[in-house]
Amino acid sequence: MSPNLRVAIDTAAGGGQRAVIYCRISSDREGAGLAVARQRADCEQLAEQLGLHVVEVYEDNDLSAYSGKPRPDYRRMLQDLRDGRAGVVLAWHTDRLHRSPAELEEYIDVCEPLRVETRTVKAGHLDLTTATGRMIARQLGVQARYEVERMVERQRRKRDEMAAAGKHFGGRRPFGWEVDGMTPIEFEFECIREAAQAILAGASLRSLAAGWVARGIKTSTGGDWEGPELRGMLLRPRNAAIVRHRGEEVGPALWPAVLDEATWRSVCAVLTDSSRRITPGNERKYLGSGLYLCGICADGTSMRAATSNSRNPGSDTRYWGAYTCREKKHLSRRRDLVDDAVQLAVLDRLARPDAAELLAAREDPVDVRGAQRDMRQARAILDELASALGAGAMDMRSYQVASETARARLAAAESVMARAVTVNPVAALVGADEPDAVWNSMDLSRRRAAVAYLVTVTILPARTGRQPGGGYWDPESIRIDWK
Repeated sequence: MSPNLRVAIDTAAGGGQRAVIYCRISSDREGAGLAVARQRADCEQLAEQLGLHVVEVYEDNDLSAYSGKPRPDYRRMLQDLRDGRAGVVLAWHTDRLHRSPAELEEYIDVCEPLRVETRTVKAGHLDLTTATGRMIARQLGVQARYEVERMVERQRRKRDEMAAAGKHFGGRRPFGWEVDGMTPIEFEFECIREAAQAILAGASLRSLAAGWVARGIKTSTGGDWEGPELRGMLLRPRNAAIVRHRGEEVGPALWPAVLDEATWRSVCAVLTDSSRRITPGNERKYLGSGLYLCGICADGTSMRAATSNSRNPGSDTRYWGAYTCREKKHLSRRRDLVDDAVQLAVLDRLARPDAAELLAAREDPVDVRGAQRDMRQARAILDELASALGAGAMDMRSYQVASETARARLAAAESVMARAVTVNPVAALVGADEPDAVWNSMDLSRRRAAVAYLVTVTILPARTGRQPGGGYWDPESIRIDWK
């Protein structure tokens, strides 16, 4: 029996009919369960007045009866009633028990045949063993349902108004801002900017999350970061001061942006476009998995990491790390030697005086202001068309035809913005006094991004036997083409 949820309250020996208490509050923002405690105290007082012996208290804290989500203690109470554990249910009000007609009917089905009474602090006695009592219970249920639906409508209208005004809706503190959702926290702003730049430079979510955990950076609720949660945080329109409401971007927000819109959309493009991933699936341990190409396959099949079961030439080691063709077993190379050759070639190229040309030659200028203008104008047209449709000045068919062009323009502008910001993954290496030290400080995902950006590595069949110099490694079996 859980000490937090199942509380046995023993009255004097031999006293009264057995009863249970059910308490529920739909929103406990303080997390202290104070309203549930007040309900329980009132129900205990009622039990004392009626001479009832309370054998169990059931509590569902911060769970709405209207939402339809499972309520563990409510379900447990019904089962205990079926088992004949008590003959009376005490509640603060009937709407604490149920606000759904379906739930009420199930409750009646349990209580009627067993002649279980329902007594409430605020709504009095409900005798579900009679037709009149059941009618009253159903009327109370309909009234409660009506009240909660009216409340939901008011809340939705209020949220619509707040969204249109660019205001914060409340709720959990968003990472980067204070509880009010408006005041920035500079340290967390810097963390978000750092993460955005790292993603654009090729870093993985997993490596970023691990780094934040190591540095003691917590989520807004005090937990440790994981890749999926970090991804969700970076995808928020809030980061670019854009209000998202009912699954759509509805306009600018009043809170300050942590990222400019171009940077945020570029981060979103990287995180949502699977074709941009250079670290597929579970291949995250090696530099060339999925990047290096097979020199035998005509279609450029990629190489995967594997373990060779043939004896390593010049060694007694039987098993050794390798890259093998993803499709066939016709090509295999020692993984460490291939990676060493690629890394040495990259670092040698970046150490040359003309390394800066690698940055200048790959520029892809984007008209950010033009894209932003197109997005604003397309959204304004869609808003006007939606107003005309709502006012009855346009039918649905006309609206669909008229809005098609505006939607296409909006999609094109968003696509341009998604390409607006790119961070060159080798920028930190170019011109560095010690490129080797910078390379060693980069995590695997950034090294993979640099390799993918700079070169195409093709693994070719090697010459057999000892090579010039006396070893078995054939350096000419690795072809490196600069992009």
